[in-house]
Amino acid sequence: MTPYSPAAPTPSVERIDAIDVLRGIALFGVMAINLVMEFRVSIFEQFLGPKTLASPIDQTIETILTQAIELKAFALFSLLFGAGLAIQFDRLAASKRRTVLLLRRLAVLLMFGIIHLCLIWNGDILAEYALAGFIVLPLLFGPRWLLAFAAVTSLGLYLAMQAFPPAGLFPSRTMIWRDAMDANRIYATGGFLDVLAFRLREIPLIASLHAFVFLRTIGLFLLGILAWRSGIVQNTRALFVIGLPALALGAGLLYRGIEPLGATLLALGYGAAILGIAHFDRGKKLLGWAAPLGRMAFTNYIAESLIFGWIFYGYGLGLFGRLGVAEALAIGIAVYAAQALFSVWWLRRYRYGPLEWLWRSLMYGARQPMAAVEAGKER
Repeated sequence: MTPYSPAAPTPSVERIDAIDVLRGIALFGVMAINLVMEFRVSIFEQFLGPKTLASPIDQTIETILTQAIELKAFALFSLLFGAGLAIQFDRLAASKRRTVLLLRRLAVLLMFGIIHLCLIWNGDILAEYALAGFIVLPLLFGPRWLLAFAAVTSLGLYLAMQAFPPAGLFPSRTMIWRDAMDANRIYATGGFLDVLAFRLREIPLIASLHAFVFLRTIGLFLLGILAWRSGIVQNTRALFVIGLPALALGAGLLYRGIEPLGATLLALGYGAAILGIAHFDRGKKLLGWAAPLGRMAFTNYIAESLIFGWIFYGYGLGLFGRLGVAEALAIGIAVYAAQALFSVWWLRRYRYGPLEWLWRSLMYGARQPMAAVEAGKER
């Protein structure tokens, strides 16, 4: 690209398949946690103390989700978002509009996040990512040592906040209990407007949960940027050198009950290991099914909110609070499998997922080629 060439999205042929694979796998983890912990029951149920589950299978699945996936899948998405931001930044280096385009990219994401948060599901993560992106963006102009310092500082402050929670930041137990009781009634039986009103009322409470992990999100964005800038993402040997010790240390810390640091290290280990495996030919064959899901992660994420909202809320099937963990997860696996098949079908015909296309078109201020034949002619 010359300084006078119009900026444009990365062609499909230039995408890094391993990153798409990791994003597709991380999508499953995010889906499973959102479904079991937030769509099935109130997100605040987990803060009301131990509960008796219906069956040993439910107890086993919830333990696996809590220990092996919860927070780790979200951390993977944060790492990937940071790496993606760095890739966009570097590939737009020849464009005089680089900063404007990236600011517009984040502004559009924030708009999508607010719509998702208010009208579809208040467990949204897009708005948080956009706000964290605005903070991280200026640091992309800095050297790697500055990125590393900012990452360590952000993650250190996050860990300190977990050890010494700021007074008044987290809602009281009474507020949590009252909200969970209202959720059991309104989400299960309310019409669309009832659910909408309650969803909006819950936002301040849920914002306090985001406040506890916001510094971690920033720190993981920066680690993702560093992984790309230092070439680790493309270096199979480095991925395993980092990934295997991170897996072992993270698992050990979790076993000792040191959750925040252990979860972060385990997520780093997951990411490095999956990327490393996906670089091999056999790994591509083994994990390649996840790449289409990863390429359409934005569309699939929003689609899951729409589908699960209809399944669990009163304006649909009204299954909120009525399903066990295993039953809910079985539904999620079926939806995820259907999305995997749909993503393959769609990407054979189109260059981007529907929302990915809209995001890029709004970012660049021009309609992007959508059909696969259009993309082929462009190249």
